[in-house]
Amino acid sequence: MGSDQMDLIPIARPLLGAEETDAVGRALASGWVSQGPEVAAFEREFAETVGAGYACALSSCTTALHLALLALGVRPADEVVTVSHSFIATANAIRYCGAVPVFVDIDPGTFNLRPERLEAAIGPRTRAILAVHQLGMPSDLPAILSIARRHGLPVVEDAACAIGSEILIDGQWEAIGRPHGDIACFSFHPRKVITTGDGGMLTTRNAEYDQRFRLWRQHGMSVPDTVRHGSREVIFESYPELGFNYRMTDIQAAVGRVQLRRLPAIIAERRALAATYGTLLGAIPRLVLPAEPEWARSNWQSFAVRLPAGFAQRAVMQALLDRGIATRRGVMCMHREAAYPPGTWRCGQRGMSRGCACPPYTCAALVESELAQDRCLILPLYPGMTTAEQQRVVVALREVLAGTGGGRYDGC
Repeated sequence: MGSDQMDLIPIARPLLGAEETDAVGRALASGWVSQGPEVAAFEREFAETVGAGYACALSSCTTALHLALLALGVRPADEVVTVSHSFIATANAIRYCGAVPVFVDIDPGTFNLRPERLEAAIGPRTRAILAVHQLGMPSDLPAILSIARRHGLPVVEDAACAIGSEILIDGQWEAIGRPHGDIACFSFHPRKVITTGDGGMLTTRNAEYDQRFRLWRQHGMSVPDTVRHGSREVIFESYPELGFNYRMTDIQAAVGRVQLRRLPAIIAERRALAATYGTLLGAIPRLVLPAEPEWARSNWQSFAVRLPAGFAQRAVMQALLDRGIATRRGVMCMHREAAYPPGTWRCGQRGMSRGCACPPYTCAALVESELAQDRCLILPLYPGMTTAEQQRVVVALREVLAGTGGGRYDGC
């Protein structure tokens, strides 16, 4: 049965309802729709939710990553150690600073940076480490931070997918975003656990960093427009340094505040859905399920499985789509994209030169990253997904992999 003959099960679906509609109406009726009181309230509530000293709302997680790296002093010719296996914005933010991303390989179970590969990637030009909590699964922060501190390096957490995820620190469960590194960056894109349409957030314990974020997000303006509009005296602003237009609107923040109240229920439902997948998919031979370490609690922003060797990823995805089930390939590898030709990045393996000695768009030191992109696929998971829909996904995948649903052997 083709996808035109049945309802499509999407890869994701944001949970939005009447409360968000009312919040937008409230913001519109207030007469203040740009960055204003709703943004300030959203920041306070977000900081309280994750246990951060400061939270600064921005237009996206990409802009958050950019400002985080700038605040840490990343400049042209510096290097930032990270993973290639992430959405391209992770490395783009490094290049926005004029710096060079240094890519290290991932753990095949968690899809996150392998701490044992980190030390070899650090060199005299390393300015920071950018750890990604991929697909909502926390990175091994204690191990990463131990290495970073030994080298006197700051750590930025790319927590784009990780709102609501938790990590065990000194026997206590703590929210990602506290932050445990120096700065954490979040996304509110519709594919994420909560959404504002688009948008981002920076969290930190450092008051100086927070002040810089607030200056830079609004063109470097010395006096925010909220202060000027509320003043009984004329105030002339100045622009002491270069800034950006990285602001969130009050309309977005009003939606974000409602989404934040929904967060506990959303996380509970996503974890239940992931547990159901674990039970149902565990019976499919040679299908590898994601690994959740005992020190991590994922929000299950995405559920990625690794296909058995011998199945062509695209063919399996197409067979599922023909049955009305949307999937996505494994997370991209930036070193394989045309935007990252040799010379724009460096391999993190000791002794390899910039871009390494491999052919363009592949790297022998990033084998697990490349396999994750080529062999994994992300299954539908979203609030409101029914048991029947999950069963339909599992049955379809089982049949495809059994050779009865259109999956083709690729000879590998």
